[in-house]
Amino acid sequence: MSKKYTLKIITPDRELFEGEVSKTVIPTNDGNIEIYANHTPITVITVPNKTEFVDEAENKKILFTSSGVVTFNDGMLTFCCESGEWPEEIDIARAEDAKMRAENRIKDSSKFDEKRAKLALSRALVRIDIKNNL
Repeated sequence: MSKKYTLKIITPDRELFEGEVSKTVIPTNDGNIEIYANHTPITVITVPNKTEFVDEAENKKILFTSSGVVTFNDGMLTFCCESGEWPEEIDIARAEDAKMRAENRIKDSSKFDEKRAKLALSRALVRIDIKNNL
């Protein structure tokens, strides 16, 4: 049986998850980081992407998380992010619309902030991927 630790995922609006887990995979600019119970204390900045964890019943869970900050210390991993959605909460039509808007803004980057458009496109693509792979 894997050692467990507490994972808490929160946004300004709600708590997405709090419970015991054996592993969490967190997206960062430098790639994914896997956190286990014996991990050294760490604080990292995250990027919009899939966050995965293995819950107390050894079920793999996946959700969309936006930019945020993760801190692991003394058996507690706290993930504070701007927004997050479980696969069943993702509105695929809205994500497809966001993808199209972002692609159009990237094409016409003289009028729009290209960096913001690329971030919006990234968020939309991750949401679509999560929803399509339920």
